[in-house]
Amino acid sequence: MTNHDEAAAVRPLTLAWVSRHLEAGERIVKTEALHGGITAEIRRLTIGAPGGSTRDLVLRTFVNVEHAEDGLNREADALTLLTGTDVPAPGLVAVDPTAAHCAYPSLLRTHLAGRTVLDDEGLETRVPLLARQLVAIHALRPAVRPREYVTLTTADTVVTPKGADAAAWAAAIDVIRKPPPPYEGRFLHRDFQPGNVLFDVPPSRPADARITGVVDWAATSWGPADLDVAHCSTNLALLHGPAWGLRFSEAYEEAGGVLAATANERLYWQVRDGLACSEEVQQVAKTWREAGRPELTTRTAEERLNAYVTALMDALA
Repeated sequence: MTNHDEAAAVRPLTLAWVSRHLEAGERIVKTEALHGGITAEIRRLTIGAPGGSTRDLVLRTFVNVEHAEDGLNREADALTLLTGTDVPAPGLVAVDPTAAHCAYPSLLRTHLAGRTVLDDEGLETRVPLLARQLVAIHALRPAVRPREYVTLTTADTVVTPKGADAAAWAAAIDVIRKPPPPYEGRFLHRDFQPGNVLFDVPPSRPADARITGVVDWAATSWGPADLDVAHCSTNLALLHGPAWGLRFSEAYEEAGGVLAATANERLYWQVRDGLACSEEVQQVAKTWREAGRPELTTRTAEERLNAYVTALMDALA
C-alpha cells in the first residue's frame, strides 16, 4: 500500500477494520488525505480487486472524540435514510462510533464522483443549483425524525471582529437575545455549504454544471429551513462576498423553498448564523485556504463577515 502523503497514513487498527468490510480478495492499495474537514480527518482509500480493477471509499476519522459518537451515529442514520431518495448522498459501508475496533471513531462510506468548487467563476450557475438541492433535502419526510436542532451561540459568546461596525453588531446581538420565532420543522443538513457539495463542471461548458453529491451529514437535525439557508448564506458571503450571501435566500425561494413568513423572523435566523460564525471565523478561513482559496485570510473573512452582518441589519432599517 502507498500513501499519497504522510497525512494520508491510517492507523493499523483502523486499516484492519476497513479491510474486514471489503469484498473477498480486495485490498487497500493507496490512501490520500482530502482537505476540507474541520471536525474530522478525511481520506480517500483506493481499493484494488483481484482482477486489477479499483474503486474508492472515503474514511472519516474523528481524532477529537468529544462529540464523535453522536455525530457518527447521526451521519450513519442519515446515510441510511437517504438511500433510495433523490438526494445524492454517499452510501454507508460501516461505522465504529466508539472506536471499539478502530484507533479513533470512524465511518466508512462510498466515494462520490465530482469535486468541491469554491471559485468565484461560475457562481451565478452554481447558486441556483445549491438552492434547488437544499429545497430537495428539506422536502424529505423521514419516518423517524433526527434530533431537534441545537444552537450554541448566545449573545454573550459572540466575538465582534476588530474594526467591525459596532452599532450594527450590537443591534444584531440584540436580535438573538429574543426567543426563536415559531417554525415548521424540516429535515436539515445543518452544514449545507459549498464545501460539502460536489459538482461536475464540464471544462468547456461551465453553464452545464451539476451537483453529484452532498456529504458530511454528521449534524443532521430537525428544525427551520431558515437555519440551513442562513448557514449556506453566511458561507457564501465569506467565500464570495456579502452580496452572494444575501442572494442565496432569494434563490432558495425561487427554487420553491418556503422561508419564515416575516422579515423579522427571517432576520433572526440569518443573524444567528452570521454571529455564530464570528466564534470560529479563523478556523473557517483556514479551511477555505487549505481547500484552494489562499487569499481568504482571517482578516479578509472577518471583513466580509462584518459587511454581511451589517448588510443584514441595514436591510431591516
